[in-house]
Amino acid sequence: MRIAAVQLNSIDNKKENLTKAIKYIHEAAKNGAELVLLPEYMNYMGEDHNKLSNAETTFGETSSILSKTAKELGIFINLGSILEKTEENRAYNTSILFNASGERIATYRKIHLYDAEFENRFTEKESEIIQPGSKVVTADTPFGKVGLTICYDIRFPELYRSLALHGAKIIFVPAAFPLYTGAHHWEILLRARAIENQCYIVAAGQIGTSKPNRTNYGNSMIVDPWGTVIARATEEEGYIISDISMTHLEKIRRNIPCFTHRRPETYLSELVVQQ
Repeated sequence: MRIAAVQLNSIDNKKENLTKAIKYIHEAAKNGAELVLLPEYMNYMGEDHNKLSNAETTFGETSSILSKTAKELGIFINLGSILEKTEENRAYNTSILFNASGERIATYRKIHLYDAEFENRFTEKESEIIQPGSKVVTADTPFGKVGLTICYDIRFPELYRSLALHGAKIIFVPAAFPLYTGAHHWEILLRARAIENQCYIVAAGQIGTSKPNRTNYGNSMIVDPWGTVIARATEEEGYIISDISMTHLEKIRRNIPCFTHRRPETYLSELVVQQ
């Protein structure tokens, strides 16, 4: 199959963000993409105090537009993530996967929330406006089973191993990774998750400045199960595209059958401290 990841510099203008996303989806489909991934917060990036007022239901404007686009083009679309409106004073950070008929086949709410403070650089406290999800999500597709994650989830290998053990061979990582941590950790984490789970990692990032003191790293990537970066975005908006092969994936899993070598009965056993 051929898969694409769109890189955006989303701002505080939902209409403009959606227009750009649809443009790149059409271009990727024209070049043979059968599945397109968008970034985290693809339809709105702005000041935190405005985020909740821009939240939508999962059947709102953004989902409706992307569902229609998937059906029109006959491709799968993962909308990256949007702010999902709730009855509480916090939203979910939610990813939705549409099939080629425009039907939603998976909905994932970000489990791990990014609360970080870097002295004299920036502070993020996602938990102030976002409530965490609690379910690991996979979906069956004609290309193989896929797993859904979002951004900060990449730092939690247990989630990715859980997805792999549930059969995921392609794992999505829509993100808005900050420039500072992205430059040091982004590629390493993506490649590690691909290698240890012998799966494809497809990561679509935000790039550029989205609000004061917040610049996103970009560097959207597609990584194969051997840890090789097979597509990488330039430092601008656009999309990357690559063919992926389940034959290649299965060969790697046969060559190093890691999953059959697991010993889960030992992992939670009592720690023995040698004196």
